[in-house]
Amino acid sequence: MSISLHGLHASSRTRHLVLPGVRLALGLTLLYLTLLVVVPLGVLVIRTFGMTWHEFWGAVASPRAVAAYRVTFGTAVAAALVNMVFGGITAWVLVRYRLPGRRLLDAAVDLPFALPTAVAGIALTAVYAPTGWIGRFLADRGIQIAFTRAGIVVALVFVGLPFVVRTVQPVLQDLERELEEAAASLGASRLQTILRVTGPAILPALLTGFTLALARGIGEYGSIVFISGNLPMKTEVSTLLIMTKLEQFDYRGAAAIGVVMLGLSLVLLLMVNTLQALVRRRSVAQN
Repeated sequence: MSISLHGLHASSRTRHLVLPGVRLALGLTLLYLTLLVVVPLGVLVIRTFGMTWHEFWGAVASPRAVAAYRVTFGTAVAAALVNMVFGGITAWVLVRYRLPGRRLLDAAVDLPFALPTAVAGIALTAVYAPTGWIGRFLADRGIQIAFTRAGIVVALVFVGLPFVVRTVQPVLQDLERELEEAAASLGASRLQTILRVTGPAILPALLTGFTLALARGIGEYGSIVFISGNLPMKTEVSTLLIMTKLEQFDYRGAAAIGVVMLGLSLVLLLMVNTLQALVRRRSVAQN
């Protein structure tokens, strides 16, 4: 018995020593995150300490700032929801079907990652402007995309789609088709199979992709600066308002709005992550 216990302790020590340098790796990770995340965000908060409460509140709660918050978060959430649906469908097509040109389509999904955001904004504006290829047909029907909030949503959908596709795609690849075939053999319709078999399996990945697309949309600037029209109180986003204040040398006002954006983003992302954790626990409990 003592020999067995000794062997158990030896094997335990061996498992712990398989990956050496844990303390060094942890220290480097904490140093990296501190220098690149904690310190810059801390400096942002510190820059507002020189403001009185009246000055801070006047900067972050002005009608123009509040309108910018609404446009920013409203369009970001709308675009993330659109990407959550159509990104899931795109990932499904890429994984489940062998279509001609599928590899080219798969590579095209990553174009928003490689394309400079300013170039994307210019291209989208040229397409959806009232004189653009698509915009002219919509304008004849009384629909305007460019220089409206709808244009911002289009731009955010464009830059956020890869986050959902690339998050859901590996999950679908690992999902056994036998489960779907078994559900079909038991009499389940295609819709029932998606809702009860495939849907619960990929829902955590969809929420992860939604979170990433949402975070990208909240902080996006380059792709929407052209197509939005930058109209204060209408299509002006918070990032553009911050840039405007920086150009006016109002550094404290820009920092104050940045702190509010940081706080609102953390709260929103925390809510989404909590929902994601609940969905995962429910999925594990059901399995």
